[in-house]
Parts: sequence; structure tokens; C-alpha cells
Amino acid sequence: MEIGQKVKVRGVIDGSMPGKMVKQIQQNPVGTIVGYKMLDGSAVGVVVKFDEELSTWFFEEELEQVN
Repeated sequence: MEIGQKVKVRGVIDGSMPGKMVKQIQQNPVGTIVGYKMLDGSAVGVVVKFDEELSTWFFEEELEQVN
């Protein structure tokens, strides 16, 4: 996955996400990769920005490419 690529969140919503982010993902789960986030020293997360100027990170397996 590369910066600038469009991706769709695969229905991953948990209690740790703010309500505004949950609502965004439910309404439109498509966003753009804007960067990467180093996690626990071995894993890398993907930072996704959505239409509402909201952004958060996901594991790659929680995302799928949008053509």
C-alpha cells in the first residue's frame, strides 16, 4: 500500500474509536493513505484520511484497495 492510494476500511469499528470516526466509516469507509505509523517496534500501521478531514491508522489487513 502506498501514500496517495484510495482504500476502503473492511468494517473494523471498535470501542476505542471516537464516535465521529465511527460515523465517518459507517457513512463512507473510503479514504486516502497519507502516511505510516510505527507501532510496537515491529508492526507498521497505515494512516488513512477521510473526507471530513478525519484521519486514523489501521493495520494493512483491515484495508482493501479501491480502484
